[in-house]
Amino acid sequence: MAKRPKWLDTAVFYEIYPQSFKDTDGDGIGNIDGITEKLSYIKELGCSAIWINPCFDSPFGDAGYDVADYCKVAPRYGTNDDLVRLFEKAHELGMHVILDLVPGHTSWKHPWFLESMKAEKNEFTDRYIWTDSIWEEPAGYGSLRGISDRDGSCVVNFFTHQPALNYGFYKPDRPWQQPMDSEGALSTREAVKDVMRFWLSKGCDGFRVDMAGSLVKNDEDGKGTIALWQDMREFLDREYPEAAMVSEWGEPDKSLQGGFHMDFLLHFGPSHYNDLFRCEAPFFEGRGDASEFVAKYMENYEKSERKGLICIPSGNHDMDRLARHISEKNRRLAFAFLLSMPGAPYIYYGDEIGMNYVEGLTSVEGGYGRTGSRSPMQWDDSGNAGFSTAPSDKLYIPQDPDENRPTAKKQIEDEDSLYHEVQKLIGIRNSEKALGNLGEIEFICNGEKGKPLAYIRSMGEEKILVVINPTGSECEISVEGDPGEVIYSYGEGIKTAGNICKISPASAAFVRI
Repeated sequence: MAKRPKWLDTAVFYEIYPQSFKDTDGDGIGNIDGITEKLSYIKELGCSAIWINPCFDSPFGDAGYDVADYCKVAPRYGTNDDLVRLFEKAHELGMHVILDLVPGHTSWKHPWFLESMKAEKNEFTDRYIWTDSIWEEPAGYGSLRGISDRDGSCVVNFFTHQPALNYGFYKPDRPWQQPMDSEGALSTREAVKDVMRFWLSKGCDGFRVDMAGSLVKNDEDGKGTIALWQDMREFLDREYPEAAMVSEWGEPDKSLQGGFHMDFLLHFGPSHYNDLFRCEAPFFEGRGDASEFVAKYMENYEKSERKGLICIPSGNHDMDRLARHISEKNRRLAFAFLLSMPGAPYIYYGDEIGMNYVEGLTSVEGGYGRTGSRSPMQWDDSGNAGFSTAPSDKLYIPQDPDENRPTAKKQIEDEDSLYHEVQKLIGIRNSEKALGNLGEIEFICNGEKGKPLAYIRSMGEEKILVVINPTGSECEISVEGDPGEVIYSYGEGIKTAGNICKISPASAAFVRI
């Protein structure tokens, strides 16, 4: 397991979708200078680190996840110098910044791909995955066909305009499937190392890696992809040992073995993450069941030797906003959970003020149903909620039209707001080692339907009981030892008698034991 940079041990992350955070030049699109301007807001909330979604040059068919130049900031966001200034300002404030690395595919307008399409062999011919014949489609993959003089079909990831980079096949079963140690696959690997070198040398603190578990093909058990990332880890340990690496993989036992410091629980796949937040009966709305989530979480926790950081985000650019499924009062229970679990918490911009999912929006830059979670940040009551001075019809994504939409200004002025609840929870987390990123966890009530979630966080001799009850009934649990000081309470809270704790409906509490 990779040695972690020390700052990750206490990091609380804030995810920024750059298009939608703050526009300082009036073109209707957020930019790097806007992020720099709002660093103090993020720090005052309590977050100490930032994850910025892709900000590199792109045709923006997939909101920047279709990269055209990994080493150039997209002009609509500013310049490389602007990003370096952001790193410097963040470091002055004791904060860290990780960028979004997209190693699985590029835009079809990337110079690498334009060279790869040529019929004559060149250094980029095998940078992408091509079949030998235009008439052979790669089974199990989408493909681009008939777009150049080169004979063959090119594998794509996700959208048609995202040709897949070649890292080799763990078990090649067709003549065109190159092994992991082929010249083309190894050159791709080295090219990605060069991208990381470029930004780390300029002050970037690490990377969140998009779909990190999908690079090597025909790799059912992930062994090839683990080996690939172990090689990347050796390079980083040698040249940039303080670089943080966060994987979007969803299988912590594999990603941590590969050398990542943290792994996200995905909103798809086997994690049961959305049993808690986004389904027909979310646990935090008081009518769901968290038991399968708990079982899968503990399975991954044990597989990662209780040492890896399994990260649970409030949301992200790919899923519905928390507010679409969880009522305002129950969002506080959700944050009590998110900010008391092991691993580094991630707050998606605007979730801390309860921003809504904006219904009925036309897709923008490949957002489709995700577009409603990407609307501009709501800062105040001025035009466009303080996001931009551009005419409203020039905004990248339309603003939430609700006249009662929350804003950071209103939430900061209201002492009883969600913002202040989140700020309080981060403060408690930061002051209690047992509640921090590295503290251990033991569930004593698994949140099956009608029951609360209850778990003990511990670090050394310090132990804190966390109980979260979104149900409509009082619930009772028993603990070893006598509960002591209540250090956090929401709702009507908790009553203790001996080793018995009674948690009120729609309540949460943290108790020393």
